[in-house]
Amino acid sequence: MPQLIFLPHAERCPDGAVIDAKIGDVLIDVALANGIDIEHACEMACACTTCHVVLREGFDSLEESDESEDDLLDKAWGLEPESRLSCQVVVGDEDLVIEIPKYTINQVSENH
Repeated sequence: MPQLIFLPHAERCPDGAVIDAKIGDVLIDVALANGIDIEHACEMACACTTCHVVLREGFDSLEESDESEDDLLDKAWGLEPESRLSCQVVVGDEDLVIEIPKYTINQVSENH
């Protein structure tokens, strides 16, 4: 069973977390179900960049991103080569080490 290892984030996951996931789970669904409140302004419809994460380990084990995700990622704050939208990441058979960026580009955030 793969694990999702979230690195500490001051607001979203202060102590970090290690969560068991199933192959085929969507990363953001697992995070939200376990109390890690990743922003998702478009309700996980792949229409914004608020759920942007960086995969510090395990990136190469994932299915490649599609063109619409890539187009959105170009607009994400702090884009890195291992960036993905967590609403589009389907868990494979390897552990993932996940960093939630410090900022998002969300002009209508209701939680601040």
